[in-house]
Amino acid sequence: MLSAETAAWLSRAKAEVSGLLDLRRAIHGDPELGLDCPRTRAKLERALAGLPLTFRHSDRCSGFVAVLEGARPGRTVLLRGDMDALPIHEATGLDFASKVAGRMHACGHDTHSAMLASAARLLCGRRDQITGQILFMFQPGEEGHHGARVMIEEGLLGNPLPDAAFALHVWPTLPHGAVACRAGAMLASTDTVMARIVGRGGHAAMPHEAIDPIPAASEIVLALQAEVARRNPVHDPIVLSITCINAGSAHNVLPDAVEMQGTLRALSAEGRERGRAAFDRVCTHVAAAHGCQAEISIVPGYPPTLNDPRAVALVRTIAGDAFRDLPSPSMGGEDFSYVLRKVPGAMAFLGVAAVGQESGHCAPLHNPAMIVDEAVLPQGVALHCAFATQFLDQGWG
Repeated sequence: MLSAETAAWLSRAKAEVSGLLDLRRAIHGDPELGLDCPRTRAKLERALAGLPLTFRHSDRCSGFVAVLEGARPGRTVLLRGDMDALPIHEATGLDFASKVAGRMHACGHDTHSAMLASAARLLCGRRDQITGQILFMFQPGEEGHHGARVMIEEGLLGNPLPDAAFALHVWPTLPHGAVACRAGAMLASTDTVMARIVGRGGHAAMPHEAIDPIPAASEIVLALQAEVARRNPVHDPIVLSITCINAGSAHNVLPDAVEMQGTLRALSAEGRERGRAAFDRVCTHVAAAHGCQAEISIVPGYPPTLNDPRAVALVRTIAGDAFRDLPSPSMGGEDFSYVLRKVPGAMAFLGVAAVGQESGHCAPLHNPAMIVDEAVLPQGVALHCAFATQFLDQGWG
């Protein structure tokens, strides 16, 4: 059972559910990628037209912040919804499925932005009861394009920064209506690691006349797994996965080089640096042991997503019996982490599995068959509204 305040917001959200679903389905059927989502932005701005909001638009992406000034001055709270899709061909069979080949809202960002716009409408309708300021952050480029960082660098979050920030992420393998969260590390950092192992090509029948980089690369992959398993503390884990290896052109030719890439995930800044240093060290020295050279490149991704314990306590109160303690972090990543590095707050997961559906039967995020039970979306709207009003009224309690 939701808290009384959240239940009241839920009743209001259900009364306007048709607009919420129309907006979600319009965005879902017309997905856009990366930082440039002009059609999605236009849909959202139309949904917000006529409301007592002021707008801050990004010059570097399609993002914008809508600002609601309450009837009286006070604290400032930020609510965030992302808007970009994934390069996936949709296979849901929905009537409102993607009309753009090879693009799909397979991570639920269509629901995030639609829920936030609906929350903005409800909160604007009660502006005279609001003490403080609410920022509605509509952000593109979450899927690897650092959209939140771009908007922060542009100063769109304001100066001074908000006092608190909250975000919801739908989760298709969580039970219907569950609100899951945890203090501390919620999601991991997301660096891309790359290495080019350079030897000297030659005839495969005479390997002694060449310097074969393939055994070196193979040993590096195994050595990296030993590094993760044997030299990292279990209470501060990392994941280091080599996911792509490219080399060679013929069965009887030893290549000059092997190219490798993968992902490094960590739950702390210390673990992240430890993993980066290990990748460099292992690749460099194993390659050298084989007479090869290693050319290393690490592309920084998102930092870990770290929830403030005070914000998690507020989520727990607002969600009531729907709250679930996440027993462990996810090694996925989120660029809401950039916001949480600047502003105390939390991201929570909202379960959107159908009623009674077993999690093992649900297509997960980033899957072409991923489905959202739309009956849960008014609850997400209500949670956004409660996050904002309860923090503005009571702070961290």
